[in-house]
Amino acid sequence: MEFLGLKRSMAGMLGMVILVGMGEQIGERFLPRYIEVLSGGAVGKVLTVTSILAIGLLAGMDDLLSALYSFPGGYLSDRLGTKRALLVFNFLSMFGYVVILVIHTWWAVLVGAAFFISWSAISLPATMEIVAKVVPKNKRAMGVSMTSLIRRVPKTLGPVIGGTFIALWGIDRGVRAAFVAAIALALVGMIVQQRFIEDDRLRPGDPPRPKAEKNPFRLYREMSPQLRNLLISDILIRFCERIPDCFVIIWCTVQILRPVTDFTFGWLSAVEQVTAVLCYIPVAHMADRFGKKPFVAVTFGFFTLFPLMLMFAQSLWALVPVFVLRGLKEFGEPSRKALIMDLAPEDRKAAMFGLYYLIRDVFVSLAAFGGSLLWLIGPRVNLLAAFAFGVIGTTWFVLKGRDLSRAPGAA
Repeated sequence: MEFLGLKRSMAGMLGMVILVGMGEQIGERFLPRYIEVLSGGAVGKVLTVTSILAIGLLAGMDDLLSALYSFPGGYLSDRLGTKRALLVFNFLSMFGYVVILVIHTWWAVLVGAAFFISWSAISLPATMEIVAKVVPKNKRAMGVSMTSLIRRVPKTLGPVIGGTFIALWGIDRGVRAAFVAAIALALVGMIVQQRFIEDDRLRPGDPPRPKAEKNPFRLYREMSPQLRNLLISDILIRFCERIPDCFVIIWCTVQILRPVTDFTFGWLSAVEQVTAVLCYIPVAHMADRFGKKPFVAVTFGFFTLFPLMLMFAQSLWALVPVFVLRGLKEFGEPSRKALIMDLAPEDRKAAMFGLYYLIRDVFVSLAAFGGSLLWLIGPRVNLLAAFAFGVIGTTWFVLKGRDLSRAPGAA
């Protein structure tokens, strides 16, 4: 347990991540297909313009709102304490599920998603704050890795369950059944969270917390140059990821020469997540010992190769190694998050996480919006543009990135 960096609050937080994340992933991966059905579907292999723009809007909104929610998530975590802040975030998520269930139209999917996609983004600073508090500094990559590994459990099983629902009841009824399950799982997750995560509210006699900073511009001045360089490279790499991201399911189930079914796509997503899970523990252990930069750089390389390889995959057996590669892009993600923690001020961990993701995802939302326009020009144009951004982002990090834990004189 010490090797894995687990304590009571960590265990409670990880249980919550599995349950709430499972509900989120059962339906979210299939939302582009749900929007396609609700907004007019496709003519042959060509989606209607409304479908393409609505799917692009969903992806762009995901990034933009994730950005806008990240900083308030960090601020509320500092202000309310992580336990109470997570409770608020869970209620927001459940409200989004209810909107999709009650209102049966494509624009209601966008409204509901505005609430439930907030959970991952708005809760990230709080979960990273728990890691920073309860895990020793020399185990941070392992602590973040355990969080990322556990997040893969719902990302692995959720699409399989969601694909099964669709196979049984069709896209419309299957996705709606998925969100009923999501509400039930979120409720159980809240119980686990409140039972196991320690309350970090101040008690009489406790030293006061540093005042929560609500001005992002003032907080930005506390961001180190090393963290800013990581942020720039991360923005470019997320352009590579997000330009094609919401169209990957459309590519696999509609565009290629031998399309796969939604059920098969769920299993391809599971292959991706299993690949990611197998990397986490050994990579985190090595990153804590030998430094984080090499692992982050390799990860950025995997991000870059994915859209290029996807473009040449035209059948199920060609897609399997591509989704293994997509799983490998998570190779150094825990190392990247641990590096952010290393480079953030000690008394501003949650807030600096929130600011980092605010800046990153505001820019990256442009990629998701632009991805739909590139798809209208041509699916291959979309994938090649993503590859180009990956090359630039990886090169920037290799040249400019720094690893504080390996700096001269570091412990």
